[in-house]
Amino acid sequence: MSKTTSIMIVGVGGQGSLLASRLLGTLLTDEGYDVKVSEVHGMSQRGGSVVTYVRFGEKVYSPIVTDGECDYIISFEKLEAARYASCLKKGGKIIVNTQEIDPMPVITGNAAYPSDILEQLKQQGADVDDFDALTPAETAGSAKAVNIVLMGRFAACLGIEKEKWLCAMRKVIKPKFMEMNLKAFELGYQS
Repeated sequence: MSKTTSIMIVGVGGQGSLLASRLLGTLLTDEGYDVKVSEVHGMSQRGGSVVTYVRFGEKVYSPIVTDGECDYIISFEKLEAARYASCLKKGGKIIVNTQEIDPMPVITGNAAYPSDILEQLKQQGADVDDFDALTPAETAGSAKAVNIVLMGRFAACLGIEKEKWLCAMRKVIKPKFMEMNLKAFELGYQS
């Protein structure tokens, strides 16, 4: 592969986006790609926006993704998909969990959660793959497994064999959480 592929993983603090980026980075490194990962935590400890960049290819010089350059956005929450949609390149894809997590202005009553986020993204020409990742995560054993459900869904897009994903998971996930996460991955992969 001579081109660089750019992926953004976006969510709210506490949703596991950093683990998802480590999983993806491990998988791609194992596949022999040059991989750059950058994490921007923001107000992650207080439920604020969190974004990680994963770029891979034959040779990658920077981990940062700029507007109009991202091939894939994996969003753990709808509002975060809208926040970073300008980074998506023409023909890029957004995989978005339909879960809504109210930001502070909504919680305090100073704003309303937008009702038409996904429709707006589609009208802007984004290839939007929206689905409920929370229900399969809970089926797997924990709402915190949304990140792995999303990675399972993304695995089908990336075209790297499922067994290689599972091998990377065994490298980055603690053994006591493996069974739940394997189930979450499978549920995302099959959805």
